[in-house]
Amino acid sequence: MSELNDYLVRSAAAITAMVERDLTGEMERAANAVVTALSSGKALLIAGNGGSASDAIHIAGELVGRFLKERKAYNVIALPANAAVLTAWGNDYGFDTVFSRQVEAHGAAGGVLLAISTSGNSPSILAAAEQARMMDMTVIGLTGDTGGKLKPLCDILLNVPSTSTPVIQQGHLCLYHHLCEVVEARLSNG
Repeated sequence: MSELNDYLVRSAAAITAMVERDLTGEMERAANAVVTALSSGKALLIAGNGGSASDAIHIAGELVGRFLKERKAYNVIALPANAAVLTAWGNDYGFDTVFSRQVEAHGAAGGVLLAISTSGNSPSILAAAEQARMMDMTVIGLTGDTGGKLKPLCDILLNVPSTSTPVIQQGHLCLYHHLCEVVEARLSNG
């Protein structure tokens, strides 16, 4: 088997494992939380580092712009996208609180934080989740297999059954694209 086919087989196995894990209930709860927040004027805040930062920006682009339907923009903020805040706060106070500070600024009770961490152990994501919980926001975690230290801070956990970062990120793409599709369909129809 070629290296490419081996990689694709491992990726497909992770997607199949997600089907077997059956995240349907958790995804339904996540979609309901996001729809409820956005329809009541609250923000969906998204945080992630590295590749997960890119995922956060991707999700915001799908929901502020459009996913599949022409509709109004949704109140979604990708916290890694503000370079001035990240570098100023990170330089003056440390990187571990760059997202929690933005949750404090943009979050509100009834809002949602989508916290993305393949390991579930990123200090900046954990701090953001703690801040969101203090503010009575719903915390949705997108993680790898165990959920790591983020798991107990989440109201809803969507965890990909893998320990391989790239495979987890591929699973995250499937999950958040589905979330965007469901949120957009429900908000455009209601």
